[in-house]
Amino acid sequence: MTEVKFYDAVDDKLLKFAVIIARTNGKWVFCKHRERDTFEVPGGHREKGEPITDTARRELYEETGATEYTLKPVCVYSVTAPDNFNGEETFGMLYCADIRSFEKELHSEIERIVITEQLPERWTYPLIQPKLLEEAGRRGFL
Repeated sequence: MTEVKFYDAVDDKLLKFAVIIARTNGKWVFCKHRERDTFEVPGGHREKGEPITDTARRELYEETGATEYTLKPVCVYSVTAPDNFNGEETFGMLYCADIRSFEKELHSEIERIVITEQLPERWTYPLIQPKLLEEAGRRGFL
């Protein structure tokens, strides 16, 4: 069973991921990976020595082409799943972004972005990412 928890803070060295709930002009921004037929919010792994906010900025740019935006931290989240990291609890930082402009071309594994008023029906991480959006809304970020 996949379990998602939320925290106000944890030790910075525990943060392995940054996930960014992105919007533009009041609409959602989702990514479609080249090798999948599902949708996800931008995000990814933290590189060694990288500040977690830099991870969020890098992933937002790589996966959406966002060049001008505001980025706000929401909270820390964790995921514990039997098929993920040997069932260990892993931590990430959740952000919200309001994107004002995009590059015309993406430079990553993302095939395309989708800008929509509706949440996707087919999530890449259906047991995780909808809960992240729900928590951001509960905390007043959406």
